[in-house]
Amino acid sequence: MSQKASLSPDKIIVDRSRVSRNRDVARAVKNTRERLQITSGAATSFDKELLALHLSSIQYSAAALPLFVIVISLFANSVFTGVNLFGWMLASLAAHALQIAISVRAQRSEITYENVQRWRRILMFSQIPVGLCWTWFALIGCDACGGDTYFYFKSAVLVLALSATSMAQSMLRGAALATFAPVVVALAYSAFVTRAPTDLALTAVFTASLILFVFITSRLYSSNIRVMSFQSEKDDLIAELEVAKSMSDEARRRAEEANLAKSRFLASMSHELRTPLNAILGFSEVMATEVLGPLNNPTYKEYVTDIHTSGQHLLNLINEILDLSRIEAGRYQLNEEAVQLVDITEDCIGMVQLRAKSKSIRIVEQYEPGMPSIWADEKAVRQIVLNILSNAVKFTPQGGEITVKAGWTASGGQYVSIKDNGPGIAEEEIPVVLSAFGQGSIAIKSAEQGTGLGLPIVQALLHKHDGQFYLKSKLREGTECIAILPAKRVLQTVPAVEETSAIDRKKKSFA
Repeated sequence: MSQKASLSPDKIIVDRSRVSRNRDVARAVKNTRERLQITSGAATSFDKELLALHLSSIQYSAAALPLFVIVISLFANSVFTGVNLFGWMLASLAAHALQIAISVRAQRSEITYENVQRWRRILMFSQIPVGLCWTWFALIGCDACGGDTYFYFKSAVLVLALSATSMAQSMLRGAALATFAPVVVALAYSAFVTRAPTDLALTAVFTASLILFVFITSRLYSSNIRVMSFQSEKDDLIAELEVAKSMSDEARRRAEEANLAKSRFLASMSHELRTPLNAILGFSEVMATEVLGPLNNPTYKEYVTDIHTSGQHLLNLINEILDLSRIEAGRYQLNEEAVQLVDITEDCIGMVQLRAKSKSIRIVEQYEPGMPSIWADEKAVRQIVLNILSNAVKFTPQGGEITVKAGWTASGGQYVSIKDNGPGIAEEEIPVVLSAFGQGSIAIKSAEQGTGLGLPIVQALLHKHDGQFYLKSKLREGTECIAILPAKRVLQTVPAVEETSAIDRKKKSFA
């Protein structure tokens, strides 16, 4: 958890000023999810984007079709005698200019989802003059031309015009069919009138080409819709992830503020909680020892003993809660000095020795010799070792054994290891045991239940010392707790400086 103090007051556990914003964020997530779940009508939802792509395509290819028309006219007039395409050229350029003007006006105006269909119809109507011009070209013949050269020229021009227009107008669904349907009708009429095999072949080939290009443009249209749909879904997913992250960050911030407020409250309530408990313990102890006179009723004496025992248990619980709260609130200050890890461990063993002997538990000590002092808070290190030892004694059965080791780590630090041969902890319960107020199934069934704060306090105190804590346990094999202090806290001895004789100063001569 972050140790940075919050700027908001402690009493603000739930920030009421953010309710409206959180509600708006939740509504945005809901709308985005509903949009992602809608699959029908996807084509109509991208009409505006497709129309914008169509207008851009017209602008980019604005010079291609007029240049194509001019080249065809000049080539036909110069190669084929008796053919005059200047009138058709002027009409085609005028129709194309009209189409460009309409597209420019549509591009400059604001196209919305409400008027997109109207602009789409206008652009479809602008294709009709272009189609009529190509119909005029299809009906122009050349009686003076010998052979089928002009026929092949006209067929190639019509197929090229069909392919170029279909590709350029692929974003406007039905544009190719609206443009060249009159051409098919004109070719069919000419073939019906002349009954010439070449006209029938041209009509069949052009009709088949039109069907093919309509199919290709429809596939391109569908592919573009799918691409836009995927892009939109990706953008919506990114937006939803950002919104969800924002909500998660806000919830985490509020939870951290609430937890920090709780920790600061408990840390500041140390005097208010301990003073009345100390009074209860003191007065109950005076009454139990009958300092001011005997208690004639033995039941009262039992009650006083129960009050003292319960008060002592409650004081221990409050002390553990306040210690953990002070650490979480950042108010636990280390009083560091040079201490011996082995000496502290031996003192802690002496404190639990009487309780261990009552359960016939043997404590085996194994220390590496010549370990130097460490720079640490003696009270904190003592609490670390005592908490681990108390847990080991508590859960070790009658006649068990506890092994206490202290020595060097591979990185140059020092460690203390406490291993018992108790019932052990299941692997899936280790995270629970290491969490605040967490207890394993063995502890819940045990008659000596604790608060579940011993190991979290050990972890927090080691973290304050930049140390590490490891818990290794298996069912029916025992538990080993290892507290490690880093190498930078080990005080290295400096060899004594050898005394040397003073060097005589040379006198300066001013001669």
